[in-house]
Amino acid sequence: MSVLQDTAMPETGMQGVFEESVSLFELIEKGGITMVILGVLFVIAFYLLVNKLLTIRKAKKDPTKMVDKVTAYVLKGDIETAKKYADKEQTPMGKMIKSGLNYIGTTSKLEMIEKSIENVGKIELYKLEKNLALVGMISGAAPMIGFFGTVIGMINAFIAISQEEGSVSPKLLSSGIYEAMITTAGGLAVGIFAYIAYNYLVRAMADVVHKMEVVTIEFIELLQNN
Repeated sequence: MSVLQDTAMPETGMQGVFEESVSLFELIEKGGITMVILGVLFVIAFYLLVNKLLTIRKAKKDPTKMVDKVTAYVLKGDIETAKKYADKEQTPMGKMIKSGLNYIGTTSKLEMIEKSIENVGKIELYKLEKNLALVGMISGAAPMIGFFGTVIGMINAFIAISQEEGSVSPKLLSSGIYEAMITTAGGLAVGIFAYIAYNYLVRAMADVVHKMEVVTIEFIELLQNN
C-alpha cells in the first residue's frame, strides 16, 4: 500500500500544477489596456499585410502576354485596340503602357512618351507603397509599448507589495511580476510579426518595381524600332 501511495503522490502534484495553469486569454486579460493596444496594432498589421499581398499579387501578373498583344496591335497600326487591351489588364504595367500609347501618332518626341510612362509608374508605385510605412512603424512601436506596459505593471506590483502589512508572500510578488511581463511578450510578438510582414512586403514590391522597369524599357524599344 505504501508503494501505491508513493506513486500516486506525483499525480496529485501534477494535477495541482494543471489546475493552477493560466489560459492564454487569462494572460492577455491580465495585461490590461496595454494588451488591448497591442491587439489593435496586430489587427492593423494583419489587415495591411493581407491587403498588400492581394494588391501585389495583382500587380505581379506576368506582363509578357499583354506586351506581346500590344506590340502586335501597334505593328498593325491599331493603336485604339492596343489601348483598350492595355487598359483591360488594370495593372501598373498596363496603365503605364496605355499612357505611352496615348502619344503614338502625335508630334510628341520619344522623350515625352518616356516621361509620361515614368510619371504613371511613380503614381502606381505610390499606390503600392501606401500605408506600408505603417507596418514598419508597428514593428518598432509594439515592443516599446509592451515594455512600457511592463514598467507600469511593475510599478503597480510594487505599490501593492508596499501596502501589504507584515511579510510579503512569494506568490504575491511572483504574480505581480509575471502579469507585468505579459505585455513585454505581447509587444515582442506583435513587433516580430510586423517586422517580418514589412520586410516581406518590401521585397515583394521590389520585384514589382523591377517588372515595371523591364516593361518600360521593352515598350520604349518598341517605339524606337517602329
